[in-house]
Amino acid sequence: MSAAAGDNRPIIIKKKKVIQGGGHHGGAWKVAYADFVTAMMAFFMLMWLLNASSEQQRAGLADYFAPTVTINKTSGGGDGMFGGDSTTSQDNLQKDGEGASMRHSGEEINSAETPDEAQAGGEEQAMVKALENLEEELMGRGGESIIAELALRHIVTRQTDEGLVIEFYDLPDASLFVEGTDEPMPVAYDIAKILADIIPIVDNPLAIQSHVRTQPIVVRDNSVWELSTSRATKMRELLEADGYNPQKIMRTTGEADRDPVADDRTDVRNNRIEIIVLRSDI
Repeated sequence: MSAAAGDNRPIIIKKKKVIQGGGHHGGAWKVAYADFVTAMMAFFMLMWLLNASSEQQRAGLADYFAPTVTINKTSGGGDGMFGGDSTTSQDNLQKDGEGASMRHSGEEINSAETPDEAQAGGEEQAMVKALENLEEELMGRGGESIIAELALRHIVTRQTDEGLVIEFYDLPDASLFVEGTDEPMPVAYDIAKILADIIPIVDNPLAIQSHVRTQPIVVRDNSVWELSTSRATKMRELLEADGYNPQKIMRTTGEADRDPVADDRTDVRNNRIEIIVLRSDI
């Protein structure tokens, strides 16, 4: 009787779940993390390159990677049964409306400019070349005299969309103006004479901007606006006294301490004058 009762017991089947991978999610996260690190490295390299390159270099890179389609005057296919035509051949482009007629040469196909646009482009290139020649002439005068060599220590130049910027600034051991005033130091007279002699090789107008550093102590009457404006005016007067045509000076402005070039806003490097040889199309 007891044996029969034991035979009627329910059979319990236990299924053991096998977890592969040792209890973790495998190595997929490592691949994702490596992609993330690579992307961040590429991003920071891009930011560094943008900061380290000039406007001209960035424009050159943009032109280099600009998408273009090469138009071939003849087909790129062979003569056999598997010949075929090049997708960029002149005949095929003409059929689908993207090319030019056979009456036009390859040079005319590649050029979509009108005569007026071509003339404007040539004038712009000539203007840029003239400003580059002016920059080379200015920075190449350092060997003419000791005075010029000392004056050119204060000068840097750069090409911008507005024109050629000639910037001269205070050095720790040599100031352009008497501290806190618009009274020029001897080096300012030397720089004004150099510029009055060099700039007239181009016929472009000028703009004069003056910047000053932030005053190192808090004062009741902050005179940075008046000081920068008066220094810009004084530089205009120095240029005119050295024979520069006053009709070529379009504006003089005082920028106060609003546009520092040094991280320390009180640094003397922020005391500077910018003379902009304006592009004629501005």
